[in-house]
Amino acid sequence: MGSALEKKLEMALAGLNRVRLGEVNTPLEHLPRFSAALGGPQVYIKRDDLTGLAFGGNKTRMLEYSLAVGVERGADTIVFGAAVQSNYCRQLAAACAKLGITLHLILRSEREIDKTAITGNNLLQRLFGAHVTVMSDNDRDRQQEMIAAKAEELRAAGHNVYVPRQADTIDLDVIAYAQSALEVARQCREQEIEPGHMYVCAADTTQAGLVLGLKAVGSPMQVKGITPSVQGDNEEHMAKIANQAAERLDLDVTLTAADFDSDDSFVGERYGLPTPEGLASLRLLAQTEGVLTDPVYTSKALAGLVAHIRGGALPAQEPVVFVHTGGTPALFGYTDEMVAALG
Repeated sequence: MGSALEKKLEMALAGLNRVRLGEVNTPLEHLPRFSAALGGPQVYIKRDDLTGLAFGGNKTRMLEYSLAVGVERGADTIVFGAAVQSNYCRQLAAACAKLGITLHLILRSEREIDKTAITGNNLLQRLFGAHVTVMSDNDRDRQQEMIAAKAEELRAAGHNVYVPRQADTIDLDVIAYAQSALEVARQCREQEIEPGHMYVCAADTTQAGLVLGLKAVGSPMQVKGITPSVQGDNEEHMAKIANQAAERLDLDVTLTAADFDSDDSFVGERYGLPTPEGLASLRLLAQTEGVLTDPVYTSKALAGLVAHIRGGALPAQEPVVFVHTGGTPALFGYTDEMVAALG
């Protein structure tokens, strides 16, 4: 039954337009030394940090579907915004360079240093040719107003502007991670493992897609989302966009908020700032397996996994999957914090 459901999802995915931007069939690797250091279940890592585009990450999958819409609409310009050290914006800038599309980015300053330092993802965005405006604060509402205003300004100047992640296209990012879930289900069968849980840093499209994809293929694996920021009612939001994606794919799947497990206890002070637990977990993975996570996003999910294993929350005999969603260039945007963490 599993393979038949997998084939159905595979065919539904194949019916959507995509632009090829990276290597999305990423490995599922065993972490024996990391697992031994924790003394719990065997940990496997889904290497979506290896998608290839601009140092890789989970956004590459999403952009393959989302930018296909922009290309279909004849867009010559894209306007978007997030934080200064945004992984999405870094990969979007590379994708736009690859597709010959002009990109305008309006970025929030999460830290004082973000207003002046051009490091990490902020450097890469500029190297890929993006036109970057850095806000003096992290006012998300004002940022959205600025994005809308810039898009209208460019349209008035004769450009065909596409803004990703709007209400009519947000489910494409979800679909990208239903695809990743399909890969994980097949890789687990090939490796003859039956994980009970999957950990991921997410509170939006990535987790929505993983839950949708696993349910669509009949996998009992439970997704534990460790959020990088405190958000209200994100379970309801994820159910809504997952169902929107299921409808686009014509899948007989319906999700509710109860299908989503979202944990905000590892955020720390706030979004975009490292935590001691995250940096310690980053170091542990780096020094046992030679694998790097980023300091403010994936590392927080890794901290959640480490804490739950050490606290006995996961059965020792049951393998667990950690989804590495990338973000390693941000290491070079937080060098002071990283050096301090080395002791």
